[in-house]
Amino acid sequence: MLVYPSSIDLSSKTLRHPAGQLAVRRRETGTRWRRLPAGRQALLALAYLRCGDTYARLAAGFGIGIATVYRYVHEAVEVLAAGAPTLAEAIETARKKAFVILDGTLPIDRIAADTPYYSGRHKRHGLNVQVLTDPFGRLL
Repeated sequence: MLVYPSSIDLSSKTLRHPAGQLAVRRRETGTRWRRLPAGRQALLALAYLRCGDTYARLAAGFGIGIATVYRYVHEAVEVLAAGAPTLAEAIETARKKAFVILDGTLPIDRIAADTPYYSGRHKRHGLNVQVLTDPFGRLL
């Protein structure tokens, strides 16, 4: 297997944030040692989330096992998710903004004749919904 250096187009501040949170979690849980330090674990998780590399590729690149990559990535995602705002907080923040853009896919119940709304990838009917609203939720 050949290993080569690569880069991720993220700032060092983006790396320091999850690395600091992982270090705090390690102190709270009393972890004595890990195969990778918190900064390398954060880089591993960011490489997985940003580039979509497989666990096997990341394991080869970081010199650890595939199961360890899985555990490290999921631990980092849990730590980041714990610091994420709740839905109520996100709505309150969005209310203070000038404009809000909502983007998503809405599954719909359609008959087979409506082929323009059928997604072969997802094997179901659906519509892509994009909405622009003011801070009060009124459509623009």
